[in-house]
Order: sequence, then structure tokens, then C-alpha cells
Amino acid sequence: MNYQDIITIEPGKRGGRPCVRGMRIAVADVLGWLAVGMSHPEILNDYPELTETDIRACLAFAADRERRVLTAT
Repeated sequence: MNYQDIITIEPGKRGGRPCVRGMRIAVADVLGWLAVGMSHPEILNDYPELTETDIRACLAFAADRERRVLTAT
């Protein structure tokens, strides 16, 4: 998945945290919802502006970031 087209970072938005498609929904928000056990359909129902692709992009972004942290140490 090419998350670079979906995950955006804007200095003035959410403190420069990675967000979904320029919205005020941060990658960390989506990951947190998944971590507490929300299903993809539950997230999409609560946040209809998100798509399944957005959720998967958040996961891909997190996985890529984790790979970069592990290889940098």
C-alpha cells in the first residue's frame, strides 16, 4: 500500500502529527481505536469521512515507521 498519498503532515494541524488526507483525524487516533478493540466497520460507522483504505494506510504508515526505528538502532 502506498500510504504516502493518504497520510499527510501539516505543521499547523494537530501539532504536525501525521493525519489522514489532511483531516484532523490523526494516525494515532485510528491506531488507538484499533488498539482498544474497535473493528474497522465500527470506526467507519463512527467516522464516515474515513474509508477502509484510510485505516489500512494508517496501519501501513505505523508498520513502516516501526521498520525505520528498528533499522536505525
